[in-house]
Amino acid sequence: MRAGRAVVPAALTLLLSGCVAPASSAFGAVPACSIGDDGKAASGVLLMAQSVPTATRVPCIRGLPLGWHFSGLEARNGQAAFSLDSDRDGEHAIEVLLTADCDTEGATEIRSDRDGMQRLERVTEVTPQYLGRRFYLFTGGCMTMTFTLSGDNRGEPLALATQGIGVLRRDELDDQVREESDGRLRLDPPAEAGDPG
Repeated sequence: MRAGRAVVPAALTLLLSGCVAPASSAFGAVPACSIGDDGKAASGVLLMAQSVPTATRVPCIRGLPLGWHFSGLEARNGQAAFSLDSDRDGEHAIEVLLTADCDTEGATEIRSDRDGMQRLERVTEVTPQYLGRRFYLFTGGCMTMTFTLSGDNRGEPLALATQGIGVLRRDELDDQVREESDGRLRLDPPAEAGDPG
C-alpha cells in the first residue's frame, strides 16, 4: 500500500503541469471506492478528483462480479476515465468518464438511482450489440458510462453500472488528497449556492 501512496503525489504533480498522466494497474491506480482497513479511497480515485477539480462527485469501483476486470485508468487535466473488460462482452465493455460537463443531446431523462444526481440515457443500437450511454449530472461535473455489450445477457452489465460503480463525494476525499500530496494541491471546487453536495 505504501508504494501506491508514493506514486500519487508525483502523478498529481504531472496533472497540475498539464501533462497527461495515464495510470494503470501498474500504478496501483484501480479506482476502488475503499481499500485497506482504514477504508480510504484508492489512488486512482484521487487522480480522478484532481483531474476535474469542479466535480463534487467522483466515480469509483465498489466491486466487480466474476468475469469482470478493471482494464485501465487515464487521468489528465479536465477529464478522467476508466474502463472495465468482460469475459462475455470483451474489452472496454463499460467505460466511465468524468468531465466538468457533457453533451446529453438526444438523451432521455430517467428517474435517478443516485441521490443528488440527474440521470439521462441514450441508446444508439440494440442489435447485434447494445450500445448506449448513461449520463449522471451533478454540480460541477458529469459522469458518462458508455456500454458496448455483445453478450446474450445484457442485464448483468447494466446492473453492474448501477451497483458496482460507486460515487464518492469530493468532501470525503479532500483530507486524504491533502495528506498524500503534502498539502500542495487545491482541491476544493468553487462554492455554489444550493450545491446538493
